[in-house]
Parts: sequence; C-alpha cells; structure tokens
Amino acid sequence: MNKRILILLILALVAVFALAACSQSTPQVIKETVVVEKQVEVTKVVEKEVKVTEVVEKEVVATPTPSPEEMDPLADVDPSGQTVTYWYQHSRKREEGLKKMIDRFNANNEWGITVNGEYQGHYGEIYKKMLAAIASGEVPSLVVAYQNQAAAWQLADALVDMNIYVHSPKWGFSDEELNDFFPAFLNADISQQFDGMRLGFPPNRSIEVMYYNADWLKELGYDGPPTTWDEFREMACAATKQPFSKGPADAKPMGYEISTDASRFASMVFSRGGDLMTPDMSAFTYDTPEAHDAMQFMQDLYKDGCADIIAEKYGDQSDFGVGKLLFTIGSSSGLPYYKSAVNDGAQFNWSVAALPHTTPDPVVDIYGASLSIPKTSDEEQLAAWLFVKWFTEPEQQAEWAQISNYFPVRKSTAAELGDYFAKNPAYATAFSLLKYGKVEPPVAGYDVVRNKVSEAYNAILEGADVSETLAQLNKEANEILAENQP
Repeated sequence: MNKRILILLILALVAVFALAACSQSTPQVIKETVVVEKQVEVTKVVEKEVKVTEVVEKEVVATPTPSPEEMDPLADVDPSGQTVTYWYQHSRKREEGLKKMIDRFNANNEWGITVNGEYQGHYGEIYKKMLAAIASGEVPSLVVAYQNQAAAWQLADALVDMNIYVHSPKWGFSDEELNDFFPAFLNADISQQFDGMRLGFPPNRSIEVMYYNADWLKELGYDGPPTTWDEFREMACAATKQPFSKGPADAKPMGYEISTDASRFASMVFSRGGDLMTPDMSAFTYDTPEAHDAMQFMQDLYKDGCADIIAEKYGDQSDFGVGKLLFTIGSSSGLPYYKSAVNDGAQFNWSVAALPHTTPDPVVDIYGASLSIPKTSDEEQLAAWLFVKWFTEPEQQAEWAQISNYFPVRKSTAAELGDYFAKNPAYATAFSLLKYGKVEPPVAGYDVVRNKVSEAYNAILEGADVSETLAQLNKEANEILAENQP
C-alpha cells in the first residue's frame, strides 16, 4: 500500500512538474502571439504616423518658399570697393584696346570695383609666374590660362570652381544667356580630371584653319580649296610644278610648309574623325589609326617634295604673302597678319577654309586661353567674376573681336559684327566654322605632352617609323598624365 501511495505521489509530482512545464510554455506561445499582434498594431500605428507626417509636410510646403537669392551661397557677398589684379598676355594694339575697356568698366560698374590689368609676358611666362605666386601665397585676382595650365595649378588647389558664379541666381547667367554661348567654348573649361570643376571661363577663342591662295588655285585649274586630304595632296604637288604668276621668280614654289606644333597634329587627327584621349580623359590615344594616317600622309607629302618644313618662325606666313606658298595651316588669330603679308606682298585673292576631312562635316580644332580665378577672398573672387561676366556680354564681345580678331564666345554677337564681316570676309568664313569645334585635352601635363608630340612629328618627317614613333609617344604621354593626377 505504501509502495502504491509512493508511486502515486511520484506520479502526482511528475504531473505537477509537467503542468508546471506546460504553464511555462503556454505563456511563451501566447507571448509570441501577442508580439505578432502588437507588430501588426505597430504597423498600423506607423501607417497612421505616416499620414500625420504627410499632413505636416503639406504644412511645410505652405510656408513661404526661400527666394533664389536666399538659396545662393554668394547672395550675401559684397564685392563693393574691391581691387582686382588681372594678369594677361596681350601686348601692343590688343593691350591698348583692352586697357580702354578696363577703364570703362572701372568708371561705370555699380560696385566701385577697380581692375588693374598687368601684362605678364606670354602664356608660358605667366604659367611659371603663377606657379611661383601659388607657392608664395601672393596670387592675382584673375589670370589668363589654357585649360591644361589651369589644371596644373589646381593640383595645388589654387583655383575657384567657377560653376558657383556661372549658376549663381544673383550674380550668374540666366539659362537664356548660357544658351547664347557656343557650347564647345562653354564646356572646354569643365575639368573631368577634377570632378567637373569649371577652372576657367572663355573670353574669346580661335580655330585652326587652312589659308589658301585662291588666284593660284584658279591658275592650277581648281575651282576652290580642297575638302579631302587626297585633293590637298594633288593641289600641293601641282603647285610645286607650276609657280604662281605673281610669285617670286627666283624662289622654289611649294604646296605646303609644315608646322610640327601639337595643335597642327591635333587638327589633322580630328579631321579624320579621331581624338587624342579616351572619352573619360583617363588616357591619351596617340597611336590610333587616325593618328597613324595623319602622320603617314605628312611623311609621304614631305618625302615626295610637295611640302617643306617652315624655315623660321612665321616663315610660312611670309612665304604665303609673297606668293611662294599655296597652303598654310594655323590659327585664325593670324588673319590680320596674313592680310598685311599679302597686301605688302603679291596682292592676290586669298581666304580660309576648314582643313580637309574624311568626316561628313568638318571638324575644327578650337582653342584659346580662358580666365581663371585664384583663391583669395570671397569678395575679391566675386569682383573678379563680375568683370569676367561684363567682358563676355555681347556688346563687349563685339568690341573685343574687332580689337583682337579673336572670335566672340556668344552667338548673338554676330548681329553686331555685320560691318566687320563685310570688311573681313575671311574672318566671316572662319566664324561660320565655329559650330564644328572640338577641343584639345584640358588636362594637367598636356604642356609637356605637346612638346613630346612636336618631337615625334619631327622624327617622323626625318623618316622614323610612324607606328613605332606613335606607340612610344603614347607611352610617354600616359606616363606624364599619370604623374599629373590630383
């Protein structure tokens, strides 16, 4: 009996523990269920909160929207009374004209800004002086620079991103005004190497053109300048066999005189549909089929006696003027000098055209230095920008075009240049080519690369293998690029 009672007691205890165990597990299940229910409820609450948030957002929108000026980081900057030191390369008549324009800005601008223009030598000299100025901390307020030079200065974080000024609601351009700029001009100063920074702004531009003796072409039996490179070769070779009637009797006639400048090289590659860098500007491409074709063409033209190398600086310009040379290729900024050379020389009909090309439309090399703003103070930087903005207004652009013979950067300026076009038909012809523009690499180190290009071009004319020379050029160019990365 006792054993039975003991067994029953044991079973009872087991049952109690089992029930206890059940009583512990059951709440866990219930708790889990409750949690789930609460999660659902919480979700509902969140949904209600979202609705409340939407109402609040509507209330925020209903408040007054900040004006563009209030959103402009430059809105509160006051440029009044600032002095701007402007370094430029212009000399002689161009400097005289520029100083008159600066004087007018100083006399009439509403902020009392004073611009002091200073001639600092040619581009290379200004580049070196600016490097020294950056090192010393004594920089000018405004400085002229090619895009690759500005990029080199920016390696030291020396320049202002001019996008902030261009797009400033208070101090910048409207969309309508920006659309008035030639796109190729406006985009040339945006640096992919520096994440889209605008390192400069264009005050003017030039293009590569082909100068030709129209009267000599007629004597050779041609109705106009060449549009393909095969035609160029045919005409240039014909000129060596039939001198110009007004040319010097004791001089050997020549079809073309070769400049090995890097911009001539670029123009010939562009005209064949090629480029000098990858689209993302990460690498130079000097060993493309287009580059090979351009250099092989020039090597053959020189070897066959239909072209010669320029004997001295501006020698091709002089030979063209006296009627000894049929074609030259160079900057449109040389138009006044060619005009003088012809007037003082053989006095024939001449003009300019796009380079021969294999592309459906011409492709012209557009270049020109821009204006960069070094880092100084907010007030001084804004004052420098306001001069740049004033200088690029159509009225000033029309004046500067006639002073400098550079091309204006805004399309609407053409309406104010009618008389100038009529008096200078070659300028008008070149102006019509601006829409076909393409620019050379705006990267740091391109100055050094340009020298390498000229060396390679000369070597090819002397008989070096074209493919091997371009491959070596490409290798060296990319090594220089790697050394000049931010």
